[in-house]
Amino acid sequence: MAEPLKNMFNPLFFEALCPVLKDLLPDFKEKQFIHQVFDTEWPQLELKQRVRHIAQTLHRAMNCEYPEAARHIVAIANRIRRGNEYQLQGFASMFLPDYIEVYGVENFKESMAAMEEVTKLVSAEFAIRPFLLRYPEKTLQYMLGWSKHESAQVRRLASEGCRPRLPWGMGIPALKKDPSPILAILENLKTDPSESVRKSVANNLNDIAKDHPELVLELAQRWQGKDPLTDWIIKHGCRTLLKKGHTAALGLHGFRSEHKALVKNLELTPKVRVGDYLNWSFTFVNKETEGADFRLEYAIDYLTASGKISRRVFKITEKTFNPGEGYSFRRRQSFKDFTTRKHFKGVHNFSVMVNGKPRASAEFMVVNGR
Repeated sequence: MAEPLKNMFNPLFFEALCPVLKDLLPDFKEKQFIHQVFDTEWPQLELKQRVRHIAQTLHRAMNCEYPEAARHIVAIANRIRRGNEYQLQGFASMFLPDYIEVYGVENFKESMAAMEEVTKLVSAEFAIRPFLLRYPEKTLQYMLGWSKHESAQVRRLASEGCRPRLPWGMGIPALKKDPSPILAILENLKTDPSESVRKSVANNLNDIAKDHPELVLELAQRWQGKDPLTDWIIKHGCRTLLKKGHTAALGLHGFRSEHKALVKNLELTPKVRVGDYLNWSFTFVNKETEGADFRLEYAIDYLTASGKISRRVFKITEKTFNPGEGYSFRRRQSFKDFTTRKHFKGVHNFSVMVNGKPRASAEFMVVNGR
């Protein structure tokens, strides 16, 4: 079993952190800081709770007003970023933007300046969410400026921080309802040289598409065909629409629902025990008179605990298929239980999807494991 991520905050982490704090903070009391971190509640705290606890303990250790504390936070981030203490790099330094999130909302300008620096070490995408709620117009104006920043990490924050549906992030209802203020930021980043920034733009578009598909498709039509980097963003940003078989999204990428095709010889395991695999195979034939683009997927209608159906769609391939030629596909799907997914006994349905449309289906039975 993998080591829980929360255990990154171990004695080695604090052995690396404390010399940095001692060097930068006046009157830093190392023993008192460590004693307050490892209090009686520490063993029960989960990852994000530990991040918050470290930020709160650091606040007591600094013992100063926020503008000065923000300068300390930036100094700590810069020292870590330029150092070689691997224990402090990346996500391990999340307590720094978390400090800004907890204590900086009343100090807008100081917090914006601090996040601009801290995000070069570790993303401030979560820390900026309360500012979007409290100061939506001013914060988005800052983020628009960041979208032209020389640092890729700051440009990424401009996109990632304003995602309407940022995973594990504070919700921004106004941007879910009306994402138009985001579009100017994404416009500036649509040909960004950084892959991480482009991924963020695509993820932002995918978030928007869940509530405003037509807006994303209109944007995609304007962007498409002008730059290969932008074309990748469009494709990745439309992935939820493609999985849902959205006709316009599929057509935008050359997958026509009217293209003729045949799915034959569909075979699958008739009975699957929880913990085992569903094996399936079929043959696909392009029935057009010339080569055509097809997106092949399979969908499984899972039974839920309440007896309802939850469909999940899995991509097989997408490419140009020669006419009349048979292409065989064979895969397997795990029915192992996880904390995030449980399988329930009963009749399930399996469908082969071609350009968003079901072309062959079969039922199978899920039974209890051994």
